Amino acid sequence: MIVYFAGTRYDGRAGTDRHVTDALSALAPVLFVDPPSSALTRLLHPEVADTRREPELRAVHANLWRLSPRVLPGAERPGMHHLTWALMRRRVRRAAAELGQAITGVIVTVPGDLLGTAPGARTLYYATDDLVAGAELLGLPRRRLEAAEADHLARADAVAVVSPVLRDRFAGLGRDAAFVPNGCAPAAFADLDAAPWPADLPRFDRPVAGFVGNINGRIDLDMLDGVADAGHPLVLVGKHQDTCDPDRFARLTGRPDVHWVGHKAFAELPSYLRVLDVGLTPYAPDGFNRASFPLKTLEYLAAGRGVVATGLPATAWLREDPEGAALIRSAADAEAFVKAAEEELATPRTPGLQDRRRRFAERHAWERRARSLIDILGVAQ
Repeated sequence: MIVYFAGTRYDGRAGTDRHVTDALSALAPVLFVDPPSSALTRLLHPEVADTRREPELRAVHANLWRLSPRVLPGAERPGMHHLTWALMRRRVRRAAAELGQAITGVIVTVPGDLLGTAPGARTLYYATDDLVAGAELLGLPRRRLEAAEADHLARADAVAVVSPVLRDRFAGLGRDAAFVPNGCAPAAFADLDAAPWPADLPRFDRPVAGFVGNINGRIDLDMLDGVADAGHPLVLVGKHQDTCDPDRFARLTGRPDVHWVGHKAFAELPSYLRVLDVGLTPYAPDGFNRASFPLKTLEYLAAGRGVVATGLPATAWLREDPEGAALIRSAADAEAFVKAAEEELATPRTPGLQDRRRRFAERHAWERRARSLIDILGVAQ
């Protein structure tokens, strides 16, 4: 069994952790380990689903189990976090015993002392974000994140990263890392145009641009404002977080042609992507974002929609493929972003163009990423 220590909850927004473990479970038994929670978690974070009435360990589907470790309050306090990781290691070993599974591989994505969970198992540090660069946004101590990263790079049997920037940074620290970018789930959007029209959106009389994802400090609001200023309908699908300027966001969503529908489950996304003609990836070009690989760019293409994305290294990598360069418009600043969005909105969405977008996305399916991780981890399938 492969143990996957996730930075996000399985029932949260469907991101890298959930998608890659779903794909991994088609190849090997997988235990998905949620971030730890305590009796205070619901008080401090009311948006987190309450799992106290559910078993800590339960089956998700064939070959995939979920463990939601319960720990003592104050899990992230100085000194206390060491006890938290020790409790998690012990709880995972107990869960494997309850399932009758031998742990052959451990994948760690979080800054915790978890690589030694199962002595003798192969270990992989899978960097899905540059946590050190994002310390302020994440609200975590930078020194602790730096120490955890150094420990992971020194101790893990193998290292994988989602972006060229992380690969190059780790190389500068003396550790080679395999590049395993984020992927997409093309099958989830196969019948997109047959999905029901969302009840909370009107029918539009002209092409629509949209953004799907968390609306936080990573997003460049100048780009979204610019698209709205140009007079195009704009649909926003995702939770607003306080790190995105609340006043500016309120002004943006107060416009008559801007429609914010809040968070939607992954299963609901086909209906909302059906509405869009162009998907937007307006990430601010800071250090945290430059090391990221936004899922939404490939998800828009899997839905057969046009894409306008900030010129992040991940965007540049996708555009190194001639087909990617033809299908993804890239922009370096707000002015160029709005111009690219207008050009893409003016491009007719023909069946042939939709098929090209979907075929390109299929080459980046999560199943391929999962096979790469299995190979890098070096465990038998």
